[in-house]
Amino acid sequence: MNNTYTDLVHQTFDFPQEGFVVKNHYLEFNGVDIKKLIDKYGTPFKLTYLPKIGSQINKAKKLFNDAIKKHRYDGNYYYCYCTKSSHFSFIVEETLKHGVHLETSFAYDIEIIRQLYKKRKINKDTFIICNGFKTKPYTRNISQLINSGFKNVIPILDNKSEFEDYKKSIRTKDPVKIGIRIACEEEPTFDFYTSRLGIRSRDVLEFYVDKIKGNNRFQLKMLHFFMNKGIKDDIYYWSELNKVVNLWCQLKKICPELDGLNIGGGFPIKHSLGFDYDYNYMVNQIIMNIKNVCKKNKVDVPDIYTEFGSFTVGESGAVVYSILNEKMQNDREIWYMIDSSFITTLPDTWGIGEKFLLMPINKWNKEYQEVHLGGLTCDSHDFYTSEEHINAVFLPKLEKEKGEEPLYIGFFHTGAYQDQLAGYGGIKHCMIPSPKHVIVEMNKEGELEDWLYAKEQSPQSMLKILGYIK
Repeated sequence: MNNTYTDLVHQTFDFPQEGFVVKNHYLEFNGVDIKKLIDKYGTPFKLTYLPKIGSQINKAKKLFNDAIKKHRYDGNYYYCYCTKSSHFSFIVEETLKHGVHLETSFAYDIEIIRQLYKKRKINKDTFIICNGFKTKPYTRNISQLINSGFKNVIPILDNKSEFEDYKKSIRTKDPVKIGIRIACEEEPTFDFYTSRLGIRSRDVLEFYVDKIKGNNRFQLKMLHFFMNKGIKDDIYYWSELNKVVNLWCQLKKICPELDGLNIGGGFPIKHSLGFDYDYNYMVNQIIMNIKNVCKKNKVDVPDIYTEFGSFTVGESGAVVYSILNEKMQNDREIWYMIDSSFITTLPDTWGIGEKFLLMPINKWNKEYQEVHLGGLTCDSHDFYTSEEHINAVFLPKLEKEKGEEPLYIGFFHTGAYQDQLAGYGGIKHCMIPSPKHVIVEMNKEGELEDWLYAKEQSPQSMLKILGYIK
């Protein structure tokens, strides 16, 4: 037989791949026996494989440090984790084991910073890059951190009036480090031409001269560059990077304390077995371009900061479902119904049409067919019908025999944003519960251990939120 799911994958992609291997017709994820977890916990469940976080961080650090050495770049590299990608304590604390710094986006993030400091996971020298359009509680919390002795808290000005809040509320004797975010132009296919975040590039020099230069209480230390589409090898990214580096050089000539360039907007992650991205090439091009522009302008190169969220945690996550039933809705549309909802567990799939890496856990030796995947809600948008590399979904055929094992499927590299967007533990569409959450980590002996972080959401918890029970 040459029309099994195994044949399909091997004919289409190079397989096995990093993180994925099939043993005895069962898929393993980073060496994790998923079928064993299914037998232990049941489906649906979310899976977080913590060791992947460290490997991603170390991969990026090595790429940048190797490029810095290769190109004799006279600056340092700092890896920052975007807490908004996943705020869970076990995620953030895992990142901190690998010497990263943190980026925040809202007032409540500062409460997390305080808790991490109390638990001695960070110290007052850790860089805390404070991004986003800031409310009064956010600027107040930032100011309180700085007043309490955090030396490397850097509020990134998103608008001109934000600076006035810090002038009023920060009371330290030492100069306060601040940054400015540039409002970058987005690619033509985006919904708007210029980012809603940041200060217009043509206003930055004038703002610095009028408000910051000569002010002994503040030092401009960082220019922040972010493109919504991330770091991609296309003319729009290189053009915007070149503009920002040239602006950085103009500022550097009149602002000697400026020494940081934040190239926020992260690396992509694998959402298909056909994923092809040359990280090494991109890093070397970034380092080389920045150095060349600075050399042309006769200024010292900046220290480089990156803010990686999805790249840090995305590939650590998975969601596992069972197929409950097969439905033939017309002459050719076959639906597989999952035991959960895409809207509640993978909101990016219906919110922005995101595609994740989808593979069956079992039945790799069975014939396959084109199918559509449907969720349990009554919403017509609760479906998944195409993969990133092709406008279709192919999965093994279901067996009708009594006692036959169900088909299990997994969506992989789902570790970033999904819980934040779905509203973890709250009220979901059609009251579909948040699934179990299983953590897999490495113990001191180098062995994998799994534990249940959260049970499936109970009906009582929802009824309490809705006011039906006290």
